Amino acid sequence: MEVTVECMSDSQVSTSTMTAEERDFFEENGYVICRNLVESDVCSLMLDVVKTDVEHKREPFEYEADVHYPGAPEARSSQGGMTIRRLKLAHSRDPVFHNWLTSAPLLNRLRTLLGPQLVCPLGHHNCVMTKEPRFSSDTGWHQDIRYWAFSNTNLVSAWLALGTENEKNGCLRVIPGSHRMTFQSDQFDQAKFFRTDHPLNQELICHAKFVEMKQGDVLLFHALTLHAASRNYTDQTKYAAVFTFRALQNQPIPGTRSAANGELLLPIE
Repeated sequence: MEVTVECMSDSQVSTSTMTAEERDFFEENGYVICRNLVESDVCSLMLDVVKTDVEHKREPFEYEADVHYPGAPEARSSQGGMTIRRLKLAHSRDPVFHNWLTSAPLLNRLRTLLGPQLVCPLGHHNCVMTKEPRFSSDTGWHQDIRYWAFSNTNLVSAWLALGTENEKNGCLRVIPGSHRMTFQSDQFDQAKFFRTDHPLNQELICHAKFVEMKQGDVLLFHALTLHAASRNYTDQTKYAAVFTFRALQNQPIPGTRSAANGELLLPIE
Protein backbone atom coordinates (compact mmCIF):
# COMPACT_ATOMS: atom_id res chain seq x y z
CA MET A 1 0.00 0.00 0.00
CA GLU A 2 1.32 3.44 -0.92
CA VAL A 3 1.30 6.18 1.69
CA THR A 4 1.96 9.89 1.70
CA VAL A 5 5.51 11.10 2.29
CA GLU A 6 6.15 12.40 5.79
CA CYS A 7 9.31 14.42 6.12
CA MET A 8 8.56 18.01 7.05
CA SER A 9 5.18 19.42 8.04
CA ASP A 10 3.40 21.82 5.71
CA SER A 11 3.72 24.56 8.31
CA GLN A 12 7.49 24.43 8.32
CA VAL A 13 9.33 27.01 6.25
CA SER A 14 12.68 25.90 4.90
CA THR A 15 15.70 27.87 6.04
CA SER A 16 18.59 28.94 3.81
CA THR A 17 20.60 25.86 4.77
CA MET A 18 19.89 22.15 4.88
CA THR A 19 19.00 20.89 8.32
CA ALA A 20 20.50 17.76 9.83
CA GLU A 21 17.03 16.20 9.62
CA GLU A 22 16.83 16.87 5.87
CA ARG A 23 20.35 15.55 5.26
CA ASP A 24 19.78 12.37 7.25
CA PHE A 25 16.44 11.75 5.57
CA PHE A 26 18.02 12.13 2.13
CA GLU A 27 20.95 9.84 2.90
CA GLU A 28 18.64 7.11 4.17
CA ASN A 29 15.83 7.41 1.64
CA GLY A 30 17.41 8.94 -1.48
CA TYR A 31 15.09 11.95 -1.51
CA VAL A 32 13.82 14.75 0.70
CA ILE A 33 11.07 17.35 0.39
CA CYS A 34 12.14 20.90 1.21
CA ARG A 35 8.92 22.69 2.08
CA ASN A 36 8.28 26.31 1.07
CA LEU A 37 11.73 26.66 -0.47
CA VAL A 38 10.63 29.01 -3.26
CA GLU A 39 8.47 32.09 -2.79
CA SER A 40 5.08 32.25 -4.48
CA ASP A 41 5.96 35.30 -6.59
CA VAL A 42 8.92 33.43 -8.09
CA CYS A 43 6.72 30.45 -8.90
CA SER A 44 4.11 32.75 -10.43
CA LEU A 45 6.71 34.38 -12.66
CA MET A 46 7.91 30.97 -13.81
CA LEU A 47 4.33 29.95 -14.53
CA ASP A 48 3.76 33.07 -16.63
CA VAL A 49 6.79 32.20 -18.76
CA VAL A 50 5.80 28.55 -19.08
CA LYS A 51 2.18 29.18 -20.01
CA THR A 52 3.20 31.72 -22.63
CA ASP A 53 5.78 29.36 -24.14
CA VAL A 54 3.28 26.48 -24.21
CA GLU A 55 0.61 28.66 -25.81
CA HIS A 56 2.98 29.86 -28.53
CA LYS A 57 4.75 26.48 -28.79
CA ARG A 58 8.16 28.00 -28.25
CA GLU A 59 10.76 25.36 -29.07
CA PRO A 60 12.42 23.18 -28.00
CA PHE A 61 9.80 20.93 -26.47
CA GLU A 62 8.67 17.30 -26.42
CA TYR A 63 5.21 16.02 -27.32
CA GLU A 64 3.42 13.35 -25.29
CA ALA A 65 2.98 11.39 -28.51
CA ASP A 66 6.75 11.18 -28.95
CA VAL A 67 7.39 9.09 -25.83
CA HIS A 68 4.80 6.35 -26.48
CA TYR A 69 4.13 5.91 -22.76
CA PRO A 70 0.83 4.42 -21.53
CA GLY A 71 -1.96 6.97 -21.91
CA ALA A 72 -0.15 9.13 -24.46
CA PRO A 73 -1.67 9.76 -27.90
CA GLU A 74 -0.46 7.19 -30.41
CA ALA A 75 0.87 9.77 -32.85
CA ARG A 76 1.06 13.52 -33.36
CA SER A 77 -1.79 13.16 -35.83
CA SER A 78 -4.03 11.53 -33.19
CA GLN A 79 -6.45 13.41 -30.96
CA GLY A 80 -4.31 15.24 -28.39
CA GLY A 81 -1.18 14.31 -30.32
CA MET A 82 0.16 17.87 -30.19
CA THR A 83 0.03 17.97 -26.39
CA ILE A 84 3.36 19.21 -24.99
CA ARG A 85 4.93 16.97 -22.36
CA ARG A 86 7.90 19.13 -21.44
CA LEU A 87 9.55 22.41 -22.34
CA LYS A 88 13.26 21.84 -22.83
CA LEU A 89 16.14 24.24 -22.06
CA ALA A 90 14.23 25.93 -19.25
CA HIS A 91 17.33 27.79 -18.06
CA SER A 92 17.44 29.86 -21.25
CA ARG A 93 13.74 30.72 -21.31
CA ASP A 94 13.85 33.51 -18.72
CA PRO A 95 16.28 34.89 -16.10
CA VAL A 96 13.92 33.75 -13.34
CA PHE A 97 15.17 30.19 -13.80
CA HIS A 98 18.85 31.20 -13.63
CA ASN A 99 18.16 33.29 -10.56
CA TRP A 100 16.61 30.32 -8.81
CA LEU A 101 19.45 27.99 -9.79
CA THR A 102 21.91 30.37 -8.15
CA SER A 103 19.81 31.05 -5.02
CA ALA A 104 21.31 30.31 -1.61
CA PRO A 105 18.53 28.06 -0.22
CA LEU A 106 18.91 25.68 -3.16
CA LEU A 107 22.70 25.80 -3.53
CA ASN A 108 23.39 25.37 0.17
CA ARG A 109 21.36 22.18 0.26
CA LEU A 110 23.03 20.84 -2.85
CA ARG A 111 26.47 21.66 -1.43
CA THR A 112 25.62 19.62 1.64
CA LEU A 113 24.82 16.64 -0.57
CA LEU A 114 27.39 17.01 -3.36
CA GLY A 115 30.23 19.26 -2.16
CA PRO A 116 31.23 22.93 -2.50
CA GLN A 117 31.63 23.23 -6.28
CA LEU A 118 28.46 22.45 -8.21
CA VAL A 119 27.66 22.10 -11.90
CA CYS A 120 24.23 22.03 -13.54
CA PRO A 121 24.38 19.95 -16.77
CA LEU A 122 22.09 21.80 -19.14
CA GLY A 123 21.40 18.72 -21.22
CA HIS A 124 19.91 16.75 -18.31
CA HIS A 125 16.43 17.73 -17.21
CA ASN A 126 16.76 21.56 -17.45
CA CYS A 127 13.08 21.48 -18.32
CA VAL A 128 9.56 22.24 -17.23
CA MET A 129 7.27 19.22 -17.07
CA THR A 130 3.77 20.08 -18.30
CA LYS A 131 1.34 17.32 -17.37
CA GLU A 132 -1.89 18.14 -19.15
CA PRO A 133 -5.35 16.68 -18.41
CA ARG A 134 -6.79 14.04 -20.77
CA PHE A 135 -3.66 13.43 -22.88
CA SER A 136 -0.88 13.00 -20.32
CA SER A 137 0.84 9.66 -19.80
CA ASP A 138 2.15 7.24 -17.18
CA THR A 139 5.90 7.18 -16.56
CA GLY A 140 7.14 3.75 -15.48
CA TRP A 141 9.52 2.99 -12.63
CA HIS A 142 13.08 4.00 -13.44
CA GLN A 143 16.33 5.50 -12.17
CA ASP A 144 17.38 8.74 -13.84
CA ILE A 145 20.91 7.42 -14.29
CA ARG A 146 19.50 5.44 -17.24
CA TYR A 147 19.78 8.64 -19.28
CA TRP A 148 23.24 9.75 -18.18
CA ALA A 149 26.93 8.87 -18.34
CA PHE A 150 29.20 10.38 -15.68
CA SER A 151 32.24 9.11 -13.83
CA ASN A 152 29.99 8.19 -10.89
CA THR A 153 26.26 8.03 -10.19
CA ASN A 154 26.19 10.71 -7.49
CA LEU A 155 23.87 13.27 -9.09
CA VAL A 156 20.92 15.03 -7.50
CA SER A 157 17.83 16.44 -9.20
CA ALA A 158 15.69 19.29 -7.90
CA TRP A 159 11.96 19.10 -8.72
CA LEU A 160 10.22 22.42 -8.04
CA ALA A 161 6.43 22.21 -7.75
CA LEU A 162 4.92 25.23 -9.50
CA GLY A 163 1.50 24.20 -8.20
CA THR A 164 -0.11 21.48 -6.13
CA GLU A 165 1.15 17.94 -6.80
CA ASN A 166 -0.87 14.99 -5.54
CA GLU A 167 -1.95 11.48 -6.40
CA LYS A 168 -4.81 12.67 -8.62
CA ASN A 169 -2.74 14.90 -10.91
CA GLY A 170 0.22 12.56 -11.27
CA CYS A 171 2.74 13.46 -8.59
CA LEU A 172 5.93 11.45 -8.37
CA ARG A 173 6.13 8.21 -6.43
CA VAL A 174 9.43 7.04 -4.97
CA ILE A 175 10.83 3.86 -3.45
CA PRO A 176 12.69 4.92 -0.28
CA GLY A 177 16.23 3.63 0.00
CA SER A 178 16.36 2.35 -3.58
CA HIS A 179 19.42 4.52 -4.27
CA ARG A 180 21.42 2.21 -1.99
CA MET A 181 20.14 -1.07 -3.47
CA THR A 182 21.83 -3.38 -5.98
CA PHE A 183 19.70 -4.81 -8.76
CA GLN A 184 20.13 -7.57 -11.32
CA SER A 185 19.87 -6.78 -15.02
CA ASP A 186 16.69 -8.87 -15.40
CA GLN A 187 14.87 -6.55 -12.99
CA PHE A 188 14.84 -3.94 -15.78
CA ASP A 189 13.41 -4.20 -19.28
CA GLN A 190 15.26 -3.33 -22.49
CA ALA A 191 14.40 0.37 -22.06
CA LYS A 192 15.81 0.22 -18.49
CA PHE A 193 12.44 0.58 -16.84
CA PHE A 194 12.01 -1.32 -13.57
CA ARG A 195 9.79 -4.30 -14.39
CA THR A 196 6.46 -4.40 -12.56
CA ASP A 197 6.04 -8.12 -13.35
CA HIS A 198 9.22 -9.16 -11.51
CA PRO A 199 8.48 -10.70 -8.07
CA LEU A 200 11.36 -8.91 -6.34
CA ASN A 201 10.32 -5.60 -7.88
CA GLN A 202 6.69 -6.05 -6.88
CA GLU A 203 7.71 -6.38 -3.25
CA LEU A 204 9.65 -3.11 -3.43
CA ILE A 205 6.91 -1.23 -5.27
CA CYS A 206 4.52 -2.12 -2.43
CA HIS A 207 6.61 0.22 -0.24
CA ALA A 208 6.47 3.17 -2.66
CA LYS A 209 5.37 6.57 -1.43
CA PHE A 210 3.56 9.44 -3.07
CA VAL A 211 5.48 12.73 -3.10
CA GLU A 212 2.69 15.23 -2.49
CA MET A 213 3.77 18.87 -2.62
CA LYS A 214 2.42 22.40 -2.69
CA GLN A 215 3.60 25.33 -4.77
CA GLY A 216 7.16 26.28 -3.80
CA ASP A 217 8.09 22.88 -2.36
CA VAL A 218 11.21 21.25 -3.80
CA LEU A 219 11.94 17.55 -4.01
CA LEU A 220 15.64 16.66 -4.05
CA PHE A 221 16.27 13.09 -5.19
CA HIS A 222 19.28 10.94 -6.07
CA ALA A 223 19.86 9.73 -9.63
CA LEU A 224 19.55 6.11 -8.41
CA THR A 225 16.25 6.61 -6.58
CA LEU A 226 13.51 4.63 -8.29
CA HIS A 227 10.52 6.79 -9.14
CA ALA A 228 7.42 6.80 -11.33
CA ALA A 229 4.32 8.90 -12.00
CA SER A 230 0.80 8.39 -13.29
CA ARG A 231 -1.04 10.55 -15.80
CA ASN A 232 -3.03 13.62 -14.72
CA TYR A 233 -6.63 12.70 -13.83
CA THR A 234 -7.74 16.24 -12.96
CA ASP A 235 -8.92 19.09 -15.19
CA GLN A 236 -5.95 21.34 -14.38
CA THR A 237 -2.44 21.22 -15.88
CA LYS A 238 0.40 20.34 -13.49
CA TYR A 239 3.72 22.18 -13.93
CA ALA A 240 7.13 21.45 -12.40
CA ALA A 241 10.62 22.81 -13.10
CA VAL A 242 13.34 20.14 -12.98
CA PHE A 243 17.14 20.49 -12.97
CA THR A 244 20.02 18.12 -12.23
CA PHE A 245 23.31 18.80 -10.45
CA ARG A 246 26.71 17.18 -10.05
CA ALA A 247 29.96 17.85 -8.26
CA LEU A 248 32.70 19.44 -10.37
CA GLN A 249 34.88 16.33 -10.16
CA ASN A 250 32.07 14.06 -11.41
CA GLN A 251 32.85 14.58 -15.07
CA PRO A 252 30.76 13.38 -18.03
CA ILE A 253 32.17 10.43 -19.96
CA PRO A 254 33.70 11.63 -23.26
CA GLY A 255 31.76 10.73 -26.38
CA THR A 256 28.42 10.38 -24.60
CA ARG A 257 25.33 12.58 -24.73
CA SER A 258 26.22 13.79 -21.24
CA ALA A 259 29.41 15.32 -22.63
CA ALA A 260 27.74 16.88 -25.67
CA ASN A 261 25.82 19.70 -24.01
CA GLY A 262 26.72 22.87 -22.17
CA GLU A 263 26.84 23.16 -18.39
CA LEU A 264 26.35 25.88 -15.84
CA LEU A 265 29.18 26.30 -13.30
CA LEU A 266 27.47 27.46 -10.14
CA PRO A 267 29.00 29.97 -7.71
CA ILE A 268 31.01 28.86 -4.70
CA GLU A 269 29.73 30.03 -1.35
